[in-house]
Amino acid sequence: MFDAALRHIIDPPLNLAGARIAAAGISANMVTVCGFLVGMAAIPFLANGAYITALVLILINRLLDGLDGAVARQSLLSDFGGYLDIVCDFMFYAGIVFGFALADPNNALAAAFLTFSFIGTTSTFLTYAIMAEKHKITTEIRGIKSLYYLGGLTEGAETIFTFILLCFFPEYFVQIALIFGVMCWVTTGTRIYAAWVSFHKLS
Repeated sequence: MFDAALRHIIDPPLNLAGARIAAAGISANMVTVCGFLVGMAAIPFLANGAYITALVLILINRLLDGLDGAVARQSLLSDFGGYLDIVCDFMFYAGIVFGFALADPNNALAAAFLTFSFIGTTSTFLTYAIMAEKHKITTEIRGIKSLYYLGGLTEGAETIFTFILLCFFPEYFVQIALIFGVMCWVTTGTRIYAAWVSFHKLS
């Protein structure tokens, strides 16, 4: 929901840093993979209850996720780079939820529900992007991307805010996960409606 508005704030420093990283010969894909590995490293810390350490790794992952696009914009955006970025993002999101499930068996059911909810948001996001490409529908409201970014109530900013809450208040994982999961289903519903509006007369 807030991703488009935040772009005006975060893009200038990210683009400056991205230019310097690219000048050093580091590719966007290298940044993506590095960020993914840092994010995956948060899982064992979550499993062992080291929530603040895990949060630091989560935030570093998100910083690198912003930087890989900034590095890519210094050259040409590649299809594989966009693919790799999205795959790593969605695996990271699910991995963090998995880490909380490992931390406490009482979290397992709520974690399963949240992962189930993520399937709704990710599938509606990706399938809309496929159809948008087919019909040559584009937007740069969330910056220059390799594929169409469809918004919703729960986007990247809201997800990261939720992860921060979970790390600070892990004893409330079940409640926070259930609330955010419901919000994800609202996003899924609105994206399905957006797809119906955009595509049902075009096919």
